[in-house]
Amino acid sequence: MINRRKWTVLTATASFATAIFCIATHATLHATSHRTSHAIASSGGRAAGASGYHVSKTIPVGGEGFWDYITVDSEARRVYVSHGTHVVVLDADTQAVVGDIPDTQGVHGIAIASDAGRGFVSNGRANNITMFDVKTLKTLGTIPAGTNPDAIIFDAATKRVFAMNGRSGDITAINAADGKVAGTIPVGGKLEFAAADGKGTLYVNVEDKSELVHIDAGKLTVLHRWPLAPCTEPSGLAIDTKTRRLFVGCDNKMMAIVNADTGKIVTTVPTGEGTDANGFDPATSFAFSSNGEGTLTVVHEDSADKFTVVENVPTKKSARTMALDLKTHNIFLPAADFDPPPAGEKRPKMKPDSFVVLMLTR
Repeated sequence: MINRRKWTVLTATASFATAIFCIATHATLHATSHRTSHAIASSGGRAAGASGYHVSKTIPVGGEGFWDYITVDSEARRVYVSHGTHVVVLDADTQAVVGDIPDTQGVHGIAIASDAGRGFVSNGRANNITMFDVKTLKTLGTIPAGTNPDAIIFDAATKRVFAMNGRSGDITAINAADGKVAGTIPVGGKLEFAAADGKGTLYVNVEDKSELVHIDAGKLTVLHRWPLAPCTEPSGLAIDTKTRRLFVGCDNKMMAIVNADTGKIVTTVPTGEGTDANGFDPATSFAFSSNGEGTLTVVHEDSADKFTVVENVPTKKSARTMALDLKTHNIFLPAADFDPPPAGEKRPKMKPDSFVVLMLTR
């Protein structure tokens, strides 16, 4: 979700973060070998660190409007980028723009139900969900939701799409095959991102209550409410379905790792500031936190109960949401350049046509 306070904090620290990055880059250029220098040049000025991840390409998108979530369809090789009033669609392999889904007012997220051949877009300002054909990208209709549908995910176990309604504090469940509303789950609070365990249950962050809610996706009922302290204001969420561990992105610069069966916090690890999304790659056992300060925290799952911060990869200030391509292990992060907020306002002003998508590779 676009959080006004996060934007304000990130804008206030812009000059400091830029100075630190410049110093670090200068030091790196003078302390590396010819081979590493070549790697820096070929990756847009950023060398690969311990994880191997680095910014390898900056994809220009341009246009006006803020963004929120980004989604990769690894099978169909498409990247869906939310962009204010529409969704920009990229080819995951060539990074070329291959389509656009219009009239998604206040778009937050995109969920793909591959078996049904349908995609679903949460439209925060319109209080509805756009259903589209994943092959043609043509809109098939709109589905009513609660107030300000935000994060949206597909659950393969129930073949349902779930939209987290940020202001009405409930979840709209939709049958992916026909787009009909299956029911509404009252939860309460400011709902953020969700994750499915593949066995018919969901997990949803409640930002203003700093709690994690466990949902029965079939019966559409709340199973458990788990406090997340010391984690505060959780936003991003990812899961390792094998070890049953959840990765919760917290506003207070930490990632909380939670046991998906008991709700107990296994441990916490430090991250960058301004986290708004998380990811997990089962092939590498890397968990990720995209941080608006301009870093991507990479955490390795050594075992179900041991986690190590590998590094904080430099990205771009404002790159706070992310999506992982499970086929190539590439990571995509939207970002833009900003001017200070106009007088009397807290939110920074995006520079025209500065919207880009960063691609990180290993």
